[in-house]
Order: sequence, then C-alpha cells, then structure tokens
Amino acid sequence: MKNNPLPLKENCEKMITPLKDLTVNAALIAMGCIVFMIGLTGVLVPQGFLTGGLTGLSLIAHYQYPFLGIGFVYLCLNLPLVYLGWKHVSRRFMLYSLFGMGFFSWSATFVHYSLPPVRDPMLAALLAGVICGAGAGLILRSAGSAGGLDILAVYMNKKFGFRIGAIIFFFNAAVLLTGVFFYNLEIALYSLVYLFTSGKITDAVLTGFNKRKSILVVSNRAEEIAHRILESKGRGVTFLKGEGAFTRTDKKIIFTITSLMELPKMKELILAEDPEAFIVVNDTLEVLGTRHGMGRVY
Repeated sequence: MKNNPLPLKENCEKMITPLKDLTVNAALIAMGCIVFMIGLTGVLVPQGFLTGGLTGLSLIAHYQYPFLGIGFVYLCLNLPLVYLGWKHVSRRFMLYSLFGMGFFSWSATFVHYSLPPVRDPMLAALLAGVICGAGAGLILRSAGSAGGLDILAVYMNKKFGFRIGAIIFFFNAAVLLTGVFFYNLEIALYSLVYLFTSGKITDAVLTGFNKRKSILVVSNRAEEIAHRILESKGRGVTFLKGEGAFTRTDKKIIFTITSLMELPKMKELILAEDPEAFIVVNDTLEVLGTRHGMGRVY
C-alpha cells in the first residue's frame, strides 16, 4: 500500500511559507533601513537639514550634543511606542518592528555612505526626500516597521483609515517646527521640502505605484460596451443600477478600472460602440483585488 504524498507536501508547504514570509519581511526592513541611512548620512546630515518624527528628534539631539549617537537616541525614544504597537496593532507587527528598530539603530551607527556633494540646498532636499522616502516605503511594505512614527501611523491607518504618508508628514512637520527654535527658518524650509518629497515617495512605494483610473459609463448600449471591454481588454466590468432623471427609465451604468496607459484606447473603444456615451474618469489612490494587487495585513 502506497503512502499518500499529499499530506507530506502540505506539511512542507506549511513550514516553508512562514519561513519565506519571515525572510522577505526581514529583507525589506533591512534594505529599507540601509537605503534610508544612505539618504540620512549622505545628504541630510552633511547639509545640516532636519527631518521629522523620532529621527528628527534624534538628529536635533545629535546636533546639540554630538557625543549622543543618532542610533542610540532613536532607540531610547522608541521605547514608549512599543507598548502602543504591541497592544493595538499586532504582536507579529511589533516583533518585526523590534527587529526594525534594532537594525535601524545599527544602520544609523555603522552605515555612512558619502554621496557626491550637492551644492544647491533645494536639490539636496529633493534628493534626500527621494532616497529616504524610498527607504521608508520599503520598510512599510513589510509586515513591520522601523519603529518611530511608523508605529503610530500604522495604528492610525488601521484604526481610522488615514493615509500613512500623510500621517507621517503631519507629525514630521510638527517636530520640524520644534527644530525652528534651534536653527534658522531657511534650514527648516528646506527640511520641509524634504519631508513633503519623502511623504510622496513613501506613498508611491507603499502602494506599488498601483494607481489606476476608474471609469463610469452611461450608455444605452451598455451590454455591447461591456462585452467589448471584456473581450478586447480583459478588464472586469460591473453593472450599476441607475435611473434617468428625465426619462425615468432604468439604465445600466458600467463601472470598470483601467491603467493610465490603457485609458485612451478604452475611451476609443467605448465611443466606437456608442458615440453618445457619457464617460466619467476618476483618479484612484489605490486599487486592490484580482489583477490589481492584494491588501496588506499588519
């Protein structure tokens, strides 16, 4: 009698999947910390710029008292937030975040990458925002964070649905105002440009550049248009129920999602089937689901 190999295969998959997830998440956190530190030590610190959040407070402490290492101060400031994440986000998220805090502090101590000097402070602020925003986005694409305001941002995103990049920008700006008392306004303004750029890049990396266009189509040939979209573009189509305010007749309203590249051809397809079709195109922040990406669970 042969043993059924399926249970053994399933058990192996159950063991491999968590290990794979652990490796991917740890790699994202580590890579993000290193990229962030390249921007911090290669651009921000040489320019004397500030940043927000706990990293900003760590920088202010380091500028005022150089014997205080950025990594050490950052780790100490994170301790009160550990409870918040452990209690209100998830244990898995905080375990990854504890790893992130440690690796971030290690990177701040040992990763010192010298980039070619940028003389224009505005260009330096933009460059720092791109590099640090990409690093922060990589970290937040994992199932954890590197501590700091990331924990607070994820908590508020989970609790209230606020955008992570916007939350970080808001609190960073508040910390930046504190830095105005220690430095001149010009430095603070350049740092604000950095924060704005960093927040935008963080959101872009976090959503995977997954912005799409949503389309609403009102037409008397809704069935034919839907069939063309399904056959030609392979896009999903949903019929919404509508009613003409003047005619009082029932209408099928087409709802579909497309990419920016496909949008002109999609409009051409719709108008070829019905030149009098009413088309509404909207921007979307993010689209999750089949063919568009899956949501993240912290």
